[in-house]
Amino acid sequence: MAKTACTVPITQIILDKDIYPREGVSLKRVSMFTENMRDGFEIDPIEVQVHPQHDDKYRILDGAHRWHAYKEIGATEIPVHIITLDGLDPLLYAAKKAIGPLQLTEDDARTTARRSYENNPRLTSFEIGQAIGRSRQAVDAYIADLRAATNMEIDIKIFRMHQLGIPQERIAARLGIVQASIHNHLSEMPGLANLINADLSKGFTVPQVAEKHGWTEGNGVKSTFDPC
Repeated sequence: MAKTACTVPITQIILDKDIYPREGVSLKRVSMFTENMRDGFEIDPIEVQVHPQHDDKYRILDGAHRWHAYKEIGATEIPVHIITLDGLDPLLYAAKKAIGPLQLTEDDARTTARRSYENNPRLTSFEIGQAIGRSRQAVDAYIADLRAATNMEIDIKIFRMHQLGIPQERIAARLGIVQASIHNHLSEMPGLANLINADLSKGFTVPQVAEKHGWTEGNGVKSTFDPC
């Protein structure tokens, strides 16, 4: 990760809600920074990265309250550190920077954990927890339904490729997961299919079965397991 110090026009800096880990900014904290700036206190540069969709813009990684304070005092240029993340998740980076003086609220932590997992399902609960200041168990609870849906999608893909006779090593290569995971998923398939087919045999509709198990029909329940 690289860091470059410079001064940029404030109009080129934006607060991108896609990577901002809070529901909003604290007006009290903005006022504190505003007063400090007007009193001549030295303020740490905010951290930004080049916006991935706009080469002439920067989005804030850390320092949203300072940015608002600079706008309050009418600053036209502000000192920044331009950060190159080298593959690090920008939302988790921003969340980790945010757990300093003003901790993330429970709602902010939950929302950030879910957004991070949706952006990259390969993130572990430990990695997310480190960034948002929560335990692995807390993150597990935040993303349990998302993880279940992801696992179901993987199960369906593995099931279909296995039915086509594709070897496990090729399935693993296509899905980007270790072969041992393919074996584990396949070993659970009979129980999964029996569970769904048992509900279907009782007269439940596919949407009702999907709702019962927390899946959506769009996840492929019908096309994969419906015997009709």
